[in-house]
Amino acid sequence: MLRLGIDLGGTKIEAVVLDSQGRELLRRRVDTPQGDYAATLNVVVGMVLAVEDELDESVTVGIGTPGAISRASGLLKNSNSVCLNGKPLLQDLQFALKRPIRMANDADCFALSEATDGAAAGSSSVFGVIVGTGTGGGIVIDGKLLNGINAIAGEWGHNPLPWPRDDELQGPECYCGKRGCIETWISGPGLERAYLAATGTMLAARDIAQREAAGEAAAVNVLDDYVDRMARALASVINIVDPEIIVLGGGLGNISRLYRDVPETWDQYVFSDRVATRLVAPMYGDSSGVRGAAWLWPLV
Repeated sequence: MLRLGIDLGGTKIEAVVLDSQGRELLRRRVDTPQGDYAATLNVVVGMVLAVEDELDESVTVGIGTPGAISRASGLLKNSNSVCLNGKPLLQDLQFALKRPIRMANDADCFALSEATDGAAAGSSSVFGVIVGTGTGGGIVIDGKLLNGINAIAGEWGHNPLPWPRDDELQGPECYCGKRGCIETWISGPGLERAYLAATGTMLAARDIAQREAAGEAAAVNVLDDYVDRMARALASVINIVDPEIIVLGGGLGNISRLYRDVPETWDQYVFSDRVATRLVAPMYGDSSGVRGAAWLWPLV
């Protein structure tokens, strides 16, 4: 059976259909209805039915969402698309489509995609990272996604930044209600905040990276600090999970120096005489999330 993956994003809803070899047969994208739960349901249901009509074949349905399904209530939690929070998204879609659906956090879908047929294919343990507006992660062991008893496996962004320097203590406020979370330091807004503090100028993360590549001293210093913080954050993951490979996605994953400098830096923080973990770029980039949603239905 063909696999349909849907990436339920805050600004767009994307769908892709994969065959058993991971070949893309069809792709569709529409705008996400803003702040409207019922309209979002209708769009997702309509996409599934339209795809099946076009292909004249039934599909399995996997959905990547911001946030996760609560193990306690069955309702969506932790979503930055706030109209979804507290809603029975999985149950409503299964009722409307009259079939079982598999659903996972978008970072989990990213990790599963890269572990299945992407940059980490064949690896026994994979940590997938999304670093953009927020900071997310997912864990895949022997090809299987680790959800966790609380449905939060891989949520490293809401741990405190490890080994903080004196000037990092307490840290910025995080939307989760705490201070100093990893996300507040290594997300795009975290990088932008650091540049603003150093220069008095507010720039987008991509522009900071361009200035760093051009040799601007302030941008170089800010990115040096960013590398060290990323290395500390990932070292704490390596000390616990000890993954074979880490795949770095999201907008900040496009900063090429990270793949050289972060592994060179994390050696001093990892509790080992040698660090064999590799840090790599994703094979599918922004398409990994939607492909991973399709792969929530494994090969049979």
